[in-house]
Amino acid sequence: MAPNPAPTREDGSREDAHGVPPEAVAPLIRGITVLRRLTEADGACSLSALERSCALARSTVDRVTATLARMGYVRLEHRDVLVAPRLAELGNAYLAALRLPGLLDAHADALADELDESVSLAVPDRDGIRFIHQATRRRAMSLSFRIGDLLPAERTAPGPLFATEWDAEDWARWRARRAADPEDRGFPAVPARSRPSAGSVGVAPGDDFEERAAAAAREGWALDDQLIEPGLVALSMPVRTPAHGPDTEAAGDGAPGRIACVVSVVSHTRRHTAEDLRVSLLPRLRTAVAAMERELAAAPPAVPSPAPASGLAGWTGASKQELGREFVESLARGLTVITAFGEGRAELTLSEVAEATGLPRATARRALITLRHLGCVTAHGRGFRLTPRVLGLGFPPLSRTTLADIADPHLTALSHRLHESSSLAVLTGEQEVQYVARASVSRVMSVRVSVGTRLPAHPTALGRVLLAGLPEPHLPPALPAPTRRTITDPERLRTELDRVRRQGYAVVDGELEEGLRSVAVPVRDRDGRVVAAVNVAMHSGRRTAEDGEREILPPLRETAARIEADLHVTGRFRRVPSV
Repeated sequence: MAPNPAPTREDGSREDAHGVPPEAVAPLIRGITVLRRLTEADGACSLSALERSCALARSTVDRVTATLARMGYVRLEHRDVLVAPRLAELGNAYLAALRLPGLLDAHADALADELDESVSLAVPDRDGIRFIHQATRRRAMSLSFRIGDLLPAERTAPGPLFATEWDAEDWARWRARRAADPEDRGFPAVPARSRPSAGSVGVAPGDDFEERAAAAAREGWALDDQLIEPGLVALSMPVRTPAHGPDTEAAGDGAPGRIACVVSVVSHTRRHTAEDLRVSLLPRLRTAVAAMERELAAAPPAVPSPAPASGLAGWTGASKQELGREFVESLARGLTVITAFGEGRAELTLSEVAEATGLPRATARRALITLRHLGCVTAHGRGFRLTPRVLGLGFPPLSRTTLADIADPHLTALSHRLHESSSLAVLTGEQEVQYVARASVSRVMSVRVSVGTRLPAHPTALGRVLLAGLPEPHLPPALPAPTRRTITDPERLRTELDRVRRQGYAVVDGELEEGLRSVAVPVRDRDGRVVAAVNVAMHSGRRTAEDGEREILPPLRETAARIEADLHVTGRFRRVPSV
């Protein structure tokens, strides 16, 4: 069946407008349409723009976004809608079920470090390719693709390798899509291509795709020589499924020897030509692929991760009671079905989905039928599996989220609640803290510190929390004293750090500046390591030290917990940078 024109390529409700299953859940279709449009808009869009791009009534858009906000999947700011970190749990469900990122990302990162080039892992998504991991080199001219981005197969190096496993129906679908969308308008992650003008010489990007696929079948590797845009070159090789190994069928049919994913080394023509990339890097890429295939073969069976809480029905019922018709219960329940999948739960039956979510079988069945219609789920006998298309639900913009991005709305809410300034900082080296996010309040006398400011760690509450999070903090024999109250003796400071570590917070009064009091708590990553600290700073005349701890510490800890929750979701399959 030929797909529709590419501008609606990722919108299942439009691909099959006259073939929607009668049991499909219309609000779920509309909700996923909104999420896809938000993703195409790089994670932020006005309500009026969503109304136009989704072809939905404004009242429908308002109800859908209110429901997504209730779920924590978007934030509503004035007339704008922004994707929120918790939305990443949908893509995480697919990546966890796939298992490949968790098993292979360390190999990809090591290869990127060794070659000093960007390295990516990709899986097939119909006649396109979708990234599941990116190890990007930071340069003035660097790769902008993100985890979850969808690219047309013919304009990539992985595409010809995946096409070696296509059947006649796959090729027919590809030809129909090329004819319907000659400029690749349905792939927002790549620049649109222009058709060759009459009488022009040369081959348009992708027009030799069948020849490249045949060459990839013979040679076992493929090149992208500036097919996406001038200057970008890439070399790719497939990583194949082992005879016995982890559950990687989500990337294919699971047969031994089929392609599980493709690893690519990406560079720029100022560093390598395409031919130079092949000659100089292919041997190292072969070695890395062999190590990845050994990793897959040696991996033990997946241990099922905990299923979502079964209290969904009660939560959606309470939300409906509170928000009334603004809460679309069927949308919330349908999206939660996606989170039933995960590591050790790559394929689930209808009964297993219903049990994992706490939904009635009939409700779970209708959600699965809808998700299958939208291309987010495939059926395998009595079982269901997520597809890479789930990554198109907000994951690309969220895959570039920084710790500062995560913290900003939480700091703003904290400052509004307490009417005091709050900040997030990280440790630079072991002697300084750097402010990476901040929310200020308007007062005649307030703490003025800008993002990017560096201060000595030892006389600040932020610094003491961060130093206390180190296994063995290095303290110089002589510590500077900004005020007469500053602790300058290393042994006294070590005793203070032990106390901070035990109690889980730090209070510093007048040690950085006279009259300045600060309370800080740690922010921990998924492994429990202290990666940042959040504080509230104020003039000491506004509260006593005891009042400060009693009034400031509980909401400060709540804020840190919310930042951690968002960090743990967005950082499950990637390292979240500070800024």
